[in-house]
Amino acid sequence: MSSAPRSAVLAVSALLLLAACGTASDRPATGTAAAAAEAAPVGLKIDTSPRQDRIRAAKVDAIAAEVPSAVRARGEFLVGTSTFEPPLSFVADDNVTPIGVEEDIASLVADVLGLKPRIEPTSWENLFLAVRSGKYAAGFSNVTVTEERKDVYDFATYRLDQLAWEVPKDSPVTSITKPADVAGLTVAVGSGTNQEKILLSWDRQNRAAGLKPVQIQYYKQAADTYLALRSGRIQAYFAPNPTSAYHAAVSGETKIVGTYSGAGPTLQGLIAAMTQKGNGLAKPISDALNALIKDGSYGKVLARWGLSTEAVAESQVNPPGLPREQ
Repeated sequence: MSSAPRSAVLAVSALLLLAACGTASDRPATGTAAAAAEAAPVGLKIDTSPRQDRIRAAKVDAIAAEVPSAVRARGEFLVGTSTFEPPLSFVADDNVTPIGVEEDIASLVADVLGLKPRIEPTSWENLFLAVRSGKYAAGFSNVTVTEERKDVYDFATYRLDQLAWEVPKDSPVTSITKPADVAGLTVAVGSGTNQEKILLSWDRQNRAAGLKPVQIQYYKQAADTYLALRSGRIQAYFAPNPTSAYHAAVSGETKIVGTYSGAGPTLQGLIAAMTQKGNGLAKPISDALNALIKDGSYGKVLARWGLSTEAVAESQVNPPGLPREQ
């Protein structure tokens, strides 16, 4: 008989953007259920065992009928996701099973479509290749809608896209809201990400204005990034807001000094399920999401992971995204 699911407390909320708690001298790196278990108790408990007691939804026949026949025939909704950090996507306490808000939303969508969810963790780079080739029906991995990506993929939105600037708790940097604020800093950012595009754009603006350039560093693992932040090799980390707010709360070593829309200063960024261009899945996924928003299960999933403030009122197919680089 398997043991009962282990509960953990997840500390991610709007308040965590302003305050962190605890120390991390003896704590393991984030990205695991062990890290998820150590967040400050704010009344939100989640299950970090591989046997997830997920919120489920009923099949909606009219929406399921929209799914392309080849996918319906397989009866499976194969989704790719990258293992990031809690609460987006991480591994359960068996160190194997992917869990998180991305997995929960993908599973809900599969329920409405009448398909069996199968979630496969992969690298960020391979996620795009696998979706483009048709190997994955969709990618649920904190993917921002951009105009360039819309040339190759279709999107069905399901969450607001907020990025965050994270610095050491004792850093003299107290606010990052504009390009000049990062002039001369050494900043870590994920390669190939939307936040990298924004940072590069800021750096170009700074150089054009005669300001010091940004020194950009890349790390494959979040643990390596945070080690560099602690040691002073970098001064800031530009990453998705949910993961940064979570880390700041758990570690007690960092703070959030600014947030920014993933689509830039003039457009609210949106996170979306990504599908192969023209494969006919974006609309049924969007319709499924809107059914889930209406019946309340979508909101319950976001609340489960502390991300209610990133809820969208409606899922859209291929909305305006991050503008093309000039």
